[in-house]
Amino acid sequence: MAIARLVRQAKRPYGLFVKMTAVTILGLCFIFVWGVFSNSSTSVTTQRESFEDIAEPVQSSSSVIQSQSQKKKISKPEKHEVVPDLVEKDEKKINVSSSSVTHHKKVLPKGKEKKGVVRGKKRVREDTKVNQDKGFANTDLHEEKEEGEEEVEGKEEVSDGEGDVENIDGGDLAESVDHDIEMLGDEESVEEEEEVTKKTSKGKMKGPLFDPNAKYKWKLCNTRSKHNYIPCVDIEVGGGKVASYRHTERSCPRTPFMCLVPLPHEGYKSPVPWPESKLKILYKNVAHPKLASYIKRHSWLMESGEYLTFPQNQSEFKGGILHYLESIEEMVPDIEWGKNIRIILDIGCTDSSFGATLLDKEVLTLSLGLKDDLVDIAQVTLERGFPTVVSPFGRRRLPFPSQVFDAIHCAGCSIPWHSNGGKLLLEMNRILRPGGYFIMSTKHDGIEEEEAMTSLTASICWNVLAHKSDDVGEVGVKIYQKPEGNDIYELRRKKVPPICKENEKPDAAWYVPIKTCLHTIPIGIEQHGAEWPEEWPKRLESYPDWMNNKEKLVADTQHWNSIVNYSYLNGMGINWTSIRNVMDMKAIYGGLAAALSQQKVWVMNVVPVHVPDTLPIIFERGLVGVYHDWCESFGTYPRTYDLLHADHLFSRLKNRCNKPVSIVVEMDRILRPGGWTIIRDKVEILNPLEEIFRSLQWEIRMTFAKDKEGIICAQKTMWRP
Repeated sequence: MAIARLVRQAKRPYGLFVKMTAVTILGLCFIFVWGVFSNSSTSVTTQRESFEDIAEPVQSSSSVIQSQSQKKKISKPEKHEVVPDLVEKDEKKINVSSSSVTHHKKVLPKGKEKKGVVRGKKRVREDTKVNQDKGFANTDLHEEKEEGEEEVEGKEEVSDGEGDVENIDGGDLAESVDHDIEMLGDEESVEEEEEVTKKTSKGKMKGPLFDPNAKYKWKLCNTRSKHNYIPCVDIEVGGGKVASYRHTERSCPRTPFMCLVPLPHEGYKSPVPWPESKLKILYKNVAHPKLASYIKRHSWLMESGEYLTFPQNQSEFKGGILHYLESIEEMVPDIEWGKNIRIILDIGCTDSSFGATLLDKEVLTLSLGLKDDLVDIAQVTLERGFPTVVSPFGRRRLPFPSQVFDAIHCAGCSIPWHSNGGKLLLEMNRILRPGGYFIMSTKHDGIEEEEAMTSLTASICWNVLAHKSDDVGEVGVKIYQKPEGNDIYELRRKKVPPICKENEKPDAAWYVPIKTCLHTIPIGIEQHGAEWPEEWPKRLESYPDWMNNKEKLVADTQHWNSIVNYSYLNGMGINWTSIRNVMDMKAIYGGLAAALSQQKVWVMNVVPVHVPDTLPIIFERGLVGVYHDWCESFGTYPRTYDLLHADHLFSRLKNRCNKPVSIVVEMDRILRPGGWTIIRDKVEILNPLEEIFRSLQWEIRMTFAKDKEGIICAQKTMWRP
């Protein structure tokens, strides 16, 4: 009856009001019930802002490579950090009081701790003093923000390279973490992600770079090239025998490799330290089936017991390498090794005595190991401690910018420069500096090949400066020079090859096919390559006119000088006498390499392809580097670097790589046992990254965290699964 009465009332004029009131009451009830149940079931993920569970660093032993039998199993306190089969050293946990103004932890090498440091509420001020005393105030981790300073949330920088040094005063390099990151050229934002996953603008799921719940169990790679495996160069797909085990072009596996490259089957020992490695290396560290027969045919390397030795002044050229270099200077007096000529590209790695001898003259020679180097001489060159990169050279450009090499050298050159329309020589023309030299020596000049080469070099307006047949060395040497202006191109009767179109970017080099055209020569001071750089060593500190804001480069240089001098050289326990081959995995202006220039090291400056191009600046300063995409394997042999440095590399890789953990596997491949790595990044990345290192049995030597930023210094061991 009540319902019928309500229906009759609803038909009256005021029935609409009753309907709306009922709907409103029901809606409020639904919202109340939903809110109660959703609050009880929603999980909130909070990020750790410090390395609360990281142990104090393990004191370095006298031996670089630790014995696994001296280790002891330890269980981790957190569930997602438990990794079966993990072997670790006994560690002492340090807990930071939650009442501290900023959540951070600093760990110094054993024996270096300052006395009187008060834990708890007073820890921040005391640790700040320790930082200043030990030089850590000048690393990436600085003092806490001043009172009233507001931290920007949710802001994301969109520029890199030059555009990230604007807010830094060159004289004060220790203000805050955020400012310090900008100064380093990293556009890392101070945005804090409170959710594990969220939608990006493209609809992709954006989560943590490394899965914090992942457990890693490693196995050895089972590949054709075994302990010399280069994933993007060696053929490891398909069945049956293949004529060659190298790709004719760079070709990476569809899925990143997730296995560990084994050590040489005859064993591996710590490499001979520099500078002794110039004269001898351990044979079994570079063992290769074809190397023994190669040694018998060449005099510049010899087998002596367990070593490969390199007699001084021995070379592929009769008369010795010194005679060869002196004859080149006599032919072209303007070639002043170590002054006018600083950066050379040596094609082929046929004789590493060339780069070894020029190094004594302050010339930095980057050797290019080609895909058909079946004897792995490039690996021998790296083991000796000379800059080398492995890259196929066929249809694609080499991973270098344009107009950067002072000279290019090709000894015993058998490359068919004139084939395929002269594409390969056009690539040399692209990367050679205007006015630079192309030095080619051959033992037997065929008439047809010589005529074709003469016609080709004339078509691109290279001037033959000298041509000499060396009776002592039994080689013919030709020295060409690239023109310094564009006027000569207009004087050609036949415009073949043609001038490249304006939209053909000369610095685009990653997976870019070689163009059969001539790039115009830079003529304005706003273009790199327009002017020859200062003589070495002035060019290291001479900032190019074509750089828009020199203050940024000055600030970057000062910053890295401070980091290296106060922290890297003294505060991390690294034995720098064992360091020779260094890689900066995310170089901006080459600041790290410049700061290490007084050390007995060389640095491979890697500019990732997804950041603004600063590699021309690095070459302008007299340093070397390459472009690379870290979602793929690097062009080098296993166990070739002594130290890897990555400054905010991983935080730039979200939504880029299918398996970001494969980058760590690649680091394990190219780092020598006993080698070091220094990682500077966000704590949310470093926490799981530390666990990956531990699963690889790397020794964590030092950790430091403050204001969501941190450093890990780790050392690779001899361990293999």
